[in-house]
Amino acid sequence: MSKKTRKKSSKGSAKTPAKTPAKSPAKTPAKKSAHKTIPAKAARSGSKAPVKTPAAKAGKVVAKKSGTAAKGALTKESHKPASKSLKSKPSTAPKPDLTPIPEAAAKPDSKPGLVSGRVEGAKAPSFQLPRDGGDSVSLADYAGRKLVLFFYPRADTPGCTREAIDFTRLKDAFAESGTAVLGISADTVKAQESFRDKHQLSIPLISDEKHEMLEAYGAWGEKSMYGRTFLGILRTTVLIGKDGKIAKIWRNVRVDGHADEVLATAQGL
Repeated sequence: MSKKTRKKSSKGSAKTPAKTPAKSPAKTPAKKSAHKTIPAKAARSGSKAPVKTPAAKAGKVVAKKSGTAAKGALTKESHKPASKSLKSKPSTAPKPDLTPIPEAAAKPDSKPGLVSGRVEGAKAPSFQLPRDGGDSVSLADYAGRKLVLFFYPRADTPGCTREAIDFTRLKDAFAESGTAVLGISADTVKAQESFRDKHQLSIPLISDEKHEMLEAYGAWGEKSMYGRTFLGILRTTVLIGKDGKIAKIWRNVRVDGHADEVLATAQGL
């Protein structure tokens, strides 16, 4: 064999093994796996819609059946008669009467037989109560005469003392006008007598411990002092005419000058 022939054969043998590894066997399985993962329909249409598997079809069938059953149940319930609505009866309670009523009608007397003395023009409530000295006094004792009743909270207190002294000072002037004067409180007879003697009072003082006369003339009610509310005597004066009817009522009396004002009213009656 010649040298040229040996050189060619050596070159050829060297090239043959070099070309073999250039052809990578990994390319072949990659192409095959790509063809296997892409479905034929999806490859042709290019759509990305999910493949309908037998399990998915079975799920849809079950869903359709359950939906049909639910519709059937609703249809059965819809055929049931609707419950009758309860009609509420209209209220038969009478509407309140908002017409204002006189105080005498709103607050009836606590004792039967007494006509309210809380409004002017009404008949004066009758009474018969003990007075200082041990005697008793009644409305009938002053029939045909004018009569002043001054209600005071408590004997021998500053305001009540000034008021009683003022009426005592004007006693003769009241008598000249045909008017008698009586003082009334809830004090005991003994307390009234001490009050009379201490201040030399000359007008009768009536003891109304049960508040019967006080309530009948509207001189007993709610009071407040130092933030405290309580029931007590409301300083009040009532002038009764000869006809036995109430001519004038003074509420929440202020002591200073009050007796003179009452006298002027009695003189003009």
